[in-house]
Formats: sequence, structure tokens, C-alpha cells
Amino acid sequence: MQEFKVRTDLAVELKEDVAAHSYPENGVSFQEEYIYDGRIKVTKVIIENSAGEELTGKPVGKYITVEAKELSQQDTDFHRDISEKIAVYIKELLPKKRKCRVLVVGLGNRMATPDALGPAVVDNLFITRNMDEQFLSEELLRKCGKYEVSGIVPGVMAMTGMESAEIVKGLVKTTKPHVVIAIDSLAARNTARLNTTIQIADTGINPGSGVGNHRMGLTEESIGVPVIAIGVPTVVDAATIVNDTMENILDIFSLSDKLKSMAQVLKDFSPAEKYALIREVIEPEIGNMYVTPKDIDENIKSLSFTLSEALNIIWSGGI
Repeated sequence: MQEFKVRTDLAVELKEDVAAHSYPENGVSFQEEYIYDGRIKVTKVIIENSAGEELTGKPVGKYITVEAKELSQQDTDFHRDISEKIAVYIKELLPKKRKCRVLVVGLGNRMATPDALGPAVVDNLFITRNMDEQFLSEELLRKCGKYEVSGIVPGVMAMTGMESAEIVKGLVKTTKPHVVIAIDSLAARNTARLNTTIQIADTGINPGSGVGNHRMGLTEESIGVPVIAIGVPTVVDAATIVNDTMENILDIFSLSDKLKSMAQVLKDFSPAEKYALIREVIEPEIGNMYVTPKDIDENIKSLSFTLSEALNIIWSGGI
């Protein structure tokens, strides 16, 4: 079997891959906590050095993952709680400036619903750049004066002929933000994480990498300022669905005396070996297929409000 690279943008899913290794010695550490009576799980993955990079395939930095099954439900109060918590984590990563200039970039294609998260978030942002030119009250200016926020939806290369990173780099030179916040849809390798997981990272982002569509990275190295990446997994590949189904079948086989030995053979495969086997079987027909839930329209709408509200909480001064 040839090597198969699992499609995932989530650092938290690397935990299963490196579980057999000693985290501190290899530059990777994990911290987990449950909040709101266990309804929300928060995992912090910290990759500290080049050894951690080699082990995980992720750049040095901090990855914060918030998981909650209720994120996929239309519960306004719960989404508000999530927004407040997300705001705290994002604020921790923002530069400590007297007046912090922030450029929010909504990555993705608003014409393709699973990829429309970034544009939808920017549509709902409270933009504060040049507020002093809008004849607002002194009280409003004072409350919102700690951050100067601008937003952009650069589109996708197929529409513009330009890399998102090229567009953002030009804007950075013009508007001179202290930090860029990039929001994008992600890919997961576990169907249970679809629309129920939010990842925040201080390492930037590679648009389209989760679905094998590699574009120029949006990182501090490429655009010249720090990049905070926020994403939600909205798609999984076909191999993920087959793998999840196979795991459930193996659990059933384990209950049968006749099939237990066969189930054990497959259970002894590593996650990478299982994925390699599955890909060899399905690749000729559906190997490059990506799947999203049928209620993705409502999910994108509610998740975009959750993320935009988290950002607005940071710089709206409590308004």
C-alpha cells in the first residue's frame, strides 16, 4: 500500500497520530479541559520546536480547539456562550497595542455553501476603521477606540485570477494592520467534528489545503504581519466516511465469536494503514469526493454569526 496522507486541518486530530510518542521530548504538548458542565471541550495543542513540526506536520505555534455537539444546533443562548469563550481565546493571541489595527479576511467562495463561512463572518462584522469620519458620538468612539478593524473577502483564485495571499499582502502594505485574522472552512477526518468544532491558531493558514487544493499560505512569512487563523470543519473526504463506517462494523463483528478474529486483524491496523487500504479500494470511483451535511446552509449561517459575534465582542466595547 502506498502512503496515504489523511486530509485534516485540525491539530487536535493529530493527538491520535502521536499518542505513542512522548509529547514533551518531541516538542508537542496537549492540554484538555471541559467547561460549561462538560458541554464544551477545549484542547490546546502547542508545537514548540522543529521536532514537533516533523512529528505533526504542523508549524510551530498554538492551536486552540473548541468542541461542542450543540454547535450544530440552533440554540441562540448556547451560541452566545461559545462566542464569549471564543472571544477570550482570540484576544489572548492579539498584539497588545494601545490601538490595535486588525484586518479580517474571509477566505472561501460565497457561491459554494460549505466554503462560505469566511465571507459570511465578514458580512456580519462591526467595522470600526475610519469611524471618526462617520460622525459618531464621542461615547461610541471611546468604547470602540481600542481596535481599528477592516474586513475583506478576496474571493477564490478561479474567480479573481489572484492568490488570496497576494491580495491580502497588497492590503497589508496599504492599511498597515498589526495582525490579520483569517477565517476559513476546514476539512476534518472525523465526521463527528463537522460543524461542531472551532479551531483558533496563531500560525496562519493555507487556503484549500484540507481538500488537497494547495494555495499560497497566508502566514507572517508571506504577508509580513502575524496571522491568526479561525476555522470550522465543514467537509470530510470519502475515505473518512468509509473509515467511520468500518469502525462501527468492526465493533459489531467483535461481538460475534465467528467474526471476532477478523475484526481484530483490522483493528490492529494503524489509522494511516486503514486510510491507505480504504483509499486503494475507493480511489478509482470516489476517492476525490468530499461530503458535507445536508443542513449545511443553516450550519454556516449560525456558525458565521457565532464567530462574528465573538470578534465583535472584542472590539465593540460591550455595545
